[in-house]
Amino acid sequence: MSTEQPMPAPADASASTDPVEQVIRYHVQTKHHYNRYARSLGFLDWVNQPDPFRRFEGAELIPLPLLTADEEPASPLYKAIYESGAVLSQPVTIRTISRFLEFALALSAWKKAGDSEWALRMNPSSGNLHPTEGYVVLPEMVGLELKPGLYHYAPKEHGLELRAEFPAERVAHLLSPFPEGAFLFGLTSVHWREAWKYGERAFRYCNHDVGHAIGTGRIAAATLGWNMVLMDGLDQNTVAVLLGTNRTEDFADAEPEHPDCLAVVWPQAFRRQSSSANRLESKEMPLFLDSAVVKEVAGGRWYGTANRLSREHGVHWDVIDEAAEASWKIQAEKLAVSVRAGSLPSSDSFHASQTTNSSGPSAGQIIRQRRSAVAFDGRTSITAAMFFQMLQKVMPCAEQGQLYRPMPWDVWPYDPAVHLMLFVHRVDGLTPGLYFLVRDRRKSPFIQQSMNPEINWVATPGCPEDLPLFWLLEGDARQLAAQVSCRQDIAGDSAFSFGMLAEFEGGLRGRGAWWYPRLFWESGLLGQVLYLEAEAADVRATGIGCFFDDPVHEIVAVKGMALQSLYHFTIGGPVEDRRLQTLPPYGHVKRIS
Repeated sequence: MSTEQPMPAPADASASTDPVEQVIRYHVQTKHHYNRYARSLGFLDWVNQPDPFRRFEGAELIPLPLLTADEEPASPLYKAIYESGAVLSQPVTIRTISRFLEFALALSAWKKAGDSEWALRMNPSSGNLHPTEGYVVLPEMVGLELKPGLYHYAPKEHGLELRAEFPAERVAHLLSPFPEGAFLFGLTSVHWREAWKYGERAFRYCNHDVGHAIGTGRIAAATLGWNMVLMDGLDQNTVAVLLGTNRTEDFADAEPEHPDCLAVVWPQAFRRQSSSANRLESKEMPLFLDSAVVKEVAGGRWYGTANRLSREHGVHWDVIDEAAEASWKIQAEKLAVSVRAGSLPSSDSFHASQTTNSSGPSAGQIIRQRRSAVAFDGRTSITAAMFFQMLQKVMPCAEQGQLYRPMPWDVWPYDPAVHLMLFVHRVDGLTPGLYFLVRDRRKSPFIQQSMNPEINWVATPGCPEDLPLFWLLEGDARQLAAQVSCRQDIAGDSAFSFGMLAEFEGGLRGRGAWWYPRLFWESGLLGQVLYLEAEAADVRATGIGCFFDDPVHEIVAVKGMALQSLYHFTIGGPVEDRRLQTLPPYGHVKRIS
């Protein structure tokens, strides 16, 4: 099989060079239809299956402590991470960085069947192919015991590879607009890892996984009492310079990495209070970096060359490169976010949250046990109260007339643009049928006007007042849910399933083509929240990337491309495959105390 053989473009491909038209064309071209699927190789080329672990040869690997569940920093209760001020903020040390990266991107287990073994990770991934790579930019800090610089996270070894040494004073200058102890968390994608299996639709899945990883990173930070927000005022060239993905010499014989995003993580709230009535104040924090300072910082010494993941690439999917280029964010924006100020919660309040409200699993337990279900039993139901609680976790909430975003939605600096069309099968107290959750009540008129005008939007009986959940149609939706999800039984055998419908064409034309990946990021973040909620409810979830796009829209007669389904998801009682053996995640690594 020849290397890098291009696939021919479809005969109806447009010659438009407008970036928005290009990403819309990509989206339309990669839809699945009843009579044909989006293009892929058509079989799995096992000889050239990509290595799931990227390493940089010549870069020093610094092993991180392999901490048991009981070691400090101890994990708070799962429900405590959603309570503002309930978790004591930990200092940034080698141990807390280890725990942060463990909960965000580390291995969760190995599975074994016969002679085959494969790793599972904390962050979900389409097909368990893991295109997402993680990085941290660390300043000089007492107790961290690491040189200031850029590090690549190696999940198999649970270690940090030193990619570049940055002068301490320059890193300090770069991070000076942020709270004390702040560091940067970056994500990139290796598109080939997904394209190997999924062909031209892979760009969608890579961006789902970026969203998953934004979610795991934010939730990992919350277990340490840390904050995190996406720095989406950055242009993508600046992200590339800081993460080193623009260094073609370091990827000369290897698959490139696409620079997706940077987030800032910090260990405590701003310590400011109002002098009047002791009220909490807020401070504006930038969501961008000075590109000139970034270039100065990145001018230091770099280490390592990327490993090649596949011996050969049977097909190179040009359409993915075109979509990535069209959606490249060229323009920087001076975005800022208002960060609520105030004193840190005391250790007394932290321990109170652990003792007076001590029932329930720890956050670490829920994060570690998360799995993607491969089948559902077709019997398990959940209560309406549990169903409503899950949906409330994906909502922003109002506070004193302002749109305040609870964890993990405080990581996301945009209003919700993705909504849920739900197929309810087995929710005790709810009539089976089709429902719709509008994640921003202000969008209700637009959502309703974008669909069949004959649909009757009825408030769901028994639903909490703060949850804009509407009952659209009554009836058994199990067969329909499975049919539009590429005829997969998991969508009908669950307690409920749903499609994530994004405000599509209007957002792209209003913001630009760079908005396209972010719709998938928001979808992946939604999925990560519900993955953990399912585990906490003693059921299981799985994401569904394969669905028939337009037949989903036809269910509610979506007008044009006002809304588009980007991701499907399903939650229910799992059927475990007893043939598989589960092994510990780091049994192959000598534990470091």
